[in-house]
Amino acid sequence: MHQALSRRERQIMDVLYRLGRATAADVQAALPGSPSDSTVRTQLRVLEAKGHVVHDTQGTRFVYAPTVPRHSARRSALRHLVDTFFDGSRAKVVAALLGTDAGTLSPEELQAIETVIRRAKGEAP
Repeated sequence: MHQALSRRERQIMDVLYRLGRATAADVQAALPGSPSDSTVRTQLRVLEAKGHVVHDTQGTRFVYAPTVPRHSARRSALRHLVDTFFDGSRAKVVAALLGTDAGTLSPEELQAIETVIRRAKGEAP
């Protein structure tokens, strides 16, 4: 279900995920760069046409909400990223993430990673 989103569309989706539901004015106020009201409304309509958001009417206002739960959207975007930049290899992703920044991981982060690996191997946590 992954459809490419523009930078501004991703920013709008981030706002909607953070707020849960929002009017165009709420979205506009939360976006960087002070986009115009008409730009935000147009982009919300585009996102609705792409199937990413829905709206309901409260009085004279449209209230927008994401159509897909954030965890599902995250999974889809991550799958797209892995396929596009890492040839579908999760190992390459982990290597890239741990590469030069491995020394900056806290003991808690390292333990969490180790736990995930054990579970993937079918070992007890």
